[in-house]
Amino acid sequence: MDQDYGASQQPMANGADTAPAAGMISQYIKDLSFENPNAPAIFQAQTPPAIDVQFNIGSSKVADDVHEVVLKIEVKADSDGQTAFIVDLSYAGLFGFRNVPEDQIQPFMLGEAPRLLFPFARRVLADAVRDGGFPPLLLEPIDFGALYLQQAQANADASGAAFGNA
Repeated sequence: MDQDYGASQQPMANGADTAPAAGMISQYIKDLSFENPNAPAIFQAQTPPAIDVQFNIGSSKVADDVHEVVLKIEVKADSDGQTAFIVDLSYAGLFGFRNVPEDQIQPFMLGEAPRLLFPFARRVLADAVRDGGFPPLLLEPIDFGALYLQQAQANADASGAAFGNA
């Protein structure tokens, strides 16, 4: 019995697979630091800590068609004029690409890859804060794709303004 798999599912005559593909190979904690510099006095604080969270995304090529994305999260909590805790987390993932156009890799690396890593980094951060003696810190979800588009638009606007002033 003949089966029609469709042209898109047929392998190329020379055996080459030309379909674009991107995927996570692995993920890992690259660096994790938790500091509780004012323990045990900080546990007597009367006000909830004010929490400052900073994010940074970095990427680098580690091999042909393999890139590393590092989601860096820095958290500082202060209460009653004292540092309650400081957490620095660098959570990374290796991503593989096949037949992906070069101009599509950066949007993936800075928008989609952090979205995939964030839930795991969020859990590591929450556990570290909880294990440090504080209530778990649950970060709100972040739309990394929208942030990437905003950054790209801001860069384009800045380039256009600089070009227009030249």
